[in-house]
Amino acid sequence: MSDIIAYKLDGNIVDTQSINGRENAAEPIYFDNSPDALNVIRHSCAHLMAQAIKELYPQAKFFVGPNVEDGFYYDFDFGDAVITENDLKKIEKSMKKILSQKQKFIHFHVSYDEAREILKVMNEEFKNILIDRFESGNFKNEEKLESGTIGFSINTSKGKSSEYYAKIQEFLKEKNFYDFTELDGDQVKNLKFIDMCAGPHIDSTADIDPNSFALARIAGAYWLGDAKNQQLTRIYAYAFETAEELDSHLKMLEEAKKRDHRILGKKMKLFTISDLVGSGLPLIQPRGMIMRKAIEDYLWSLHADKGYDRIWTPHLAKEDLYITSGHAGHYLEDMFSVWGGTSQEKFYVKPMNCPHHMQLFADNQFSYRDMPIRYFEPATVYRDEKTGQLSGLTRVRSITQDDGHLFCRVTQIKDEVSTIVGIIKKFYKTFGLLDGYWVSLSVRDPENLEKYLGDENVWQTAEKALEDAAEANNLNYKRMEGEAAFYGPKLDFMFKDAIGREWQLATIQCDFNLPNRFELSFKNEEGQEERPVVIHRAISGSLERFMGIMIEHFAGVFPLWIAPEQVRIVPVGEAFVDYAEEVFVEMKKHGIRVKLDDSSDSLSKKIRNAETAHINYILVVGEQEKNSGTLAVRNYKTKEQTTENIT
Repeated sequence: MSDIIAYKLDGNIVDTQSINGRENAAEPIYFDNSPDALNVIRHSCAHLMAQAIKELYPQAKFFVGPNVEDGFYYDFDFGDAVITENDLKKIEKSMKKILSQKQKFIHFHVSYDEAREILKVMNEEFKNILIDRFESGNFKNEEKLESGTIGFSINTSKGKSSEYYAKIQEFLKEKNFYDFTELDGDQVKNLKFIDMCAGPHIDSTADIDPNSFALARIAGAYWLGDAKNQQLTRIYAYAFETAEELDSHLKMLEEAKKRDHRILGKKMKLFTISDLVGSGLPLIQPRGMIMRKAIEDYLWSLHADKGYDRIWTPHLAKEDLYITSGHAGHYLEDMFSVWGGTSQEKFYVKPMNCPHHMQLFADNQFSYRDMPIRYFEPATVYRDEKTGQLSGLTRVRSITQDDGHLFCRVTQIKDEVSTIVGIIKKFYKTFGLLDGYWVSLSVRDPENLEKYLGDENVWQTAEKALEDAAEANNLNYKRMEGEAAFYGPKLDFMFKDAIGREWQLATIQCDFNLPNRFELSFKNEEGQEERPVVIHRAISGSLERFMGIMIEHFAGVFPLWIAPEQVRIVPVGEAFVDYAEEVFVEMKKHGIRVKLDDSSDSLSKKIRNAETAHINYILVVGEQEKNSGTLAVRNYKTKEQTTENIT
């Protein structure tokens, strides 16, 4: 299909009906022009689900229904009704019935007060809070075309409207908010659904493939994201342009279940989650620590000859540090405070390392000859993530960052970034993740420059330095306007794992904010104080999250160098345990991570146990091997079996 379904205008996606004669200034979005077209389809499907919900549960009330990475969700208040995942098929069936009615999507705008009138007739109070935010300026209505207006989306089709929608249609007609008599010819005149919405939507429900979406699961969600508010019911759904894309996604999810690091991590004894310790605070088992230490050591080996110095900073800091850094004004709700003891001072557990590293730089008298200064610290920080968002190792409260901070001159940014890019490429090539990667070059929003900290010339130099480094290093990058942090531009590296899931892992960020707040300086050639630029960089992101991703990427079958147990020796019977022990001792001498299974289990069970544990190599020793001084070697990954000499 190649019909225009929306337009991109002034950076926003808007309905074809809302373009108001400005087509020449807008970029058309076609059905086959992903990802914008896919977002329009998913948003339209969210309305489709809301309409089905209203038909099945007339008492239900709506809040919001945005797109997510693989589909959409919508939050509902079902009143006294109890909705379970057993009801999803019924809702999905109703959605497909609506599709067959070829309902038309129509969009119109009204004033804030008129919007409140419509919501009152709809008996939908949740969305009034959004109008209040739009009106006060506390909540940006990015996709409205005119200041002071609110969008509504309506669906019309043949057949009589329900009593609920007939009442609303009569009200809209009476107030002249929308004239249904404008629908002529093949278009139909009866209201079947209405929702307050910025849009955009596709032209008709007939344009949606009925097999391209599937309702996924139900979750709880607090109104406005505040645990003090009423809990709503959130229904998630998958949605794509075609049935084939949905089927591919569902197969990927099935494969992801098999690779779930929470299941494999428990089975392989890599980490433990303890209710007594607390959610989001994983305990790393000895086997997991082997893997973690191997990754950490490899990271340091990539930095050791690049001018980095290892440092250490404490887990606590006075509140004053975070007042100076600015985190006290914006980040305190995500930080853990510490009370008690003889001290009357207030301390916080550190949520990031950068303020501490600023203090190390400040305690030295550097000159331009010393620059750049490079610090490396794999340190654990703590953030009060919401309990419902915690997940194994990939979302935790104790986060060990492979943190690095470089203090340099603006003219040194390009070279330093190039060095970091080289480290990132080598690291991810080692793990087989370099194919298909891309990089987000996050720069300022040219229409809103006042929200960014720092001198215009410095910003231009930094943005150009990052882009020059991206080009010089042949990075597959996209320039993303408006995605820069307020303190500086950045490069975020996106990698795909073995089953195609995308992860944002490594990052390089320029920072003009902290050097100013901590009044950092060094002496330049003229003997004057010059402000450094700080480059934040993390290669793995965090060791916990990276371990979780690697468990799933390799499905528990790790590369030999990070495998917790590289070899397991399996004697055929008790008579061959002595020979197996000789092999064990010899391998230990050479630093091989090996274990000997001298249990009384049968040979088949021993081999099955080793395979269940994803051991790279299984060495079977029996009479033939003992007499010939050889080993029967089974490669778990390739299933190849060979005979090797012990020496």
